Amino acid sequence: MKKSAERRAKILQILNDLGQVYVNNLSQEFGVSEVTIRNDLDKLEKNKLLIRAHGGAFKFNNTALPISEKKNINLDYKRLIGKKAISLIEENDSIILDSGTTTFEISNNLGQFERLTVISNALDIVTNLSQYKNLEIFMPGGYLKEFSMSLVGPMAERNFRQLNCNKLFLGIDGVKPNVGVFTHHMEEAYLNQIMIEIAQEVIVVADSSKFKKMGFSFIEGFNKIDTIITDANVEEESLIMLEKNNVKVIIAE
Repeated sequence: MKKSAERRAKILQILNDLGQVYVNNLSQEFGVSEVTIRNDLDKLEKNKLLIRAHGGAFKFNNTALPISEKKNINLDYKRLIGKKAISLIEENDSIILDSGTTTFEISNNLGQFERLTVISNALDIVTNLSQYKNLEIFMPGGYLKEFSMSLVGPMAERNFRQLNCNKLFLGIDGVKPNVGVFTHHMEEAYLNQIMIEIAQEVIVVADSSKFKKMGFSFIEGFNKIDTIITDANVEEESLIMLEKNNVKVIIAE
């Protein structure tokens, strides 16, 4: 019992330093089986000390908050990004709004359009859009992830593959320099990949804090992203990195 407690304390220390841990790495680090490490992580999650993800865990921080609370984090920047995104939308467009707190802010600004088709897998976004009478709204279905209020899974994946759209507005959890964009959940990452496949233009919406984070699940590399809309606090090195990867950057001010 003492060894287990000591190992879990060290796991938390590593997690605090790195922000995320992987089962296979911890197994090698402590010389125990992956099953033992998974049990450790499960126990720590029950005590609300970390958040489990596929293959490991990440630090209990803002990413662990339900979406209703995450909406208030960096809200001013998200609102600016949401308004700026509207300038890229034209009448008669068909667009996808991925689930997320920044894409939700885009939905707050769609009332000005006379004719627009909006596809979304996010319950809160679809509910918000229902106030506008001139929008055609499609919800592909799936099973509900209450944490993010999004619909994912085989049904959502199959139905998205039947569609085509002009623009995808993609919310993310993190950016890895010279690699691409990430989220914390595998199901959402896979669905995001399908969204990217069916979109003629891919626009990532992410406040500057996302450039200092990284999720567990890889979505796509920068070669699949056309544009990133962010705020004025984004660091110069991130702008240079995106330029080298041929991603257009729009600053919302």
